[in-house]
Amino acid sequence: MSAPPQEEASVVGKLSTLDRFLPVWILAAMAVGLLAGRLVPGLGEALGAVAVDGVSLPIALGLLVMMYPVLAKVRYDRLDSVTGDRRLLVSSLVLNWLLGPALMFALAWLLLPDLPEYRTGLIVVGLARCIAMVVIWNDLACGDREAAAVLVALNSVFQVIAFGALGWFYLSVLPGWLGLPTTGLDVSPWAIVRSVLIFLGIPLLAGYLTRLLGERAKGRDWYESTLLPRIGPFALYGLLFTIVILFALQGDAITSQPLDVVRIALPLLIYFAVMWAGSYALGRAVGLGYGRTTTLAFTAAGNNFELAIAVAIATWGATSGQALAGVVGPLIEVPVLVALVYVSLWLRRRLLPTIDPAPEEPRRA
Repeated sequence: MSAPPQEEASVVGKLSTLDRFLPVWILAAMAVGLLAGRLVPGLGEALGAVAVDGVSLPIALGLLVMMYPVLAKVRYDRLDSVTGDRRLLVSSLVLNWLLGPALMFALAWLLLPDLPEYRTGLIVVGLARCIAMVVIWNDLACGDREAAAVLVALNSVFQVIAFGALGWFYLSVLPGWLGLPTTGLDVSPWAIVRSVLIFLGIPLLAGYLTRLLGERAKGRDWYESTLLPRIGPFALYGLLFTIVILFALQGDAITSQPLDVVRIALPLLIYFAVMWAGSYALGRAVGLGYGRTTTLAFTAAGNNFELAIAVAIATWGATSGQALAGVVGPLIEVPVLVALVYVSLWLRRRLLPTIDPAPEEPRRA
């Protein structure tokens, strides 16, 4: 469904400078992080010295700052309209907990048969479904915020229940059935619960209380027209800060092992493209509109790199190939999913009807 040229120009023109040049800022953040990690002696060790649940404290703070403004924008009184959408919920469960892990397992074995550490790291990344950064991509692509909140919470519940069992199946059971080498995954359910509570629970509670108390004090109009524009940009500030720290932590490893990074990146690129495009196709096939199709696609394509990195470090060590594969995950995911944000906005104007309630247009982060 095409929009008139004047409407498209109006949408682009109303975007904030931060939003309009987002790819530039992200590329700059990557470059700054890589240079800092490469040129400043001991920076990576210093940044990783203090950890929260196995994740560097600066990264943890960046993620919390990144997620809070987006979750403060969610209209929690509308969540019941999402929880009643069985098409969306069933599609999300199938994509995240059946197809996603299976696809990553297949790609890891097909493309990294001679690199067992990297292969195992990628399989762990595929098992860790996204509960954090996806809220940014969904918001930038004008997806359904309320649907994103519900699907992220659903992923969190299944992460606690299924992560350990799926890790055992994909690393020990299925390879044995196929006559392939097996490995183990030593992760406690409590470690996963802690990850969910920290990286989803804290910003979700803060966002909910901010809306509840803000609307009670001054009303919804003031909250959405005055307060949200003030705190909104901090989501992207947190994202850019997190990217700088991620690249700084692994700057030396990335630049000193470029061929290994390329080998790890290839299955990741295929994974993100297939999961995102397949989710879009499924959303349209089951009759979802743009907002919920977009949310379905980004929640299925993204991964919980915080959990994957923490598990890899706890099980195999911070300098292991599994940990490097976990870190390369978000380094590839960030630019790819930013590009898919723009693809999504293009599809919004040309292909997908708005069947479910559409968010206001455009949004400022």
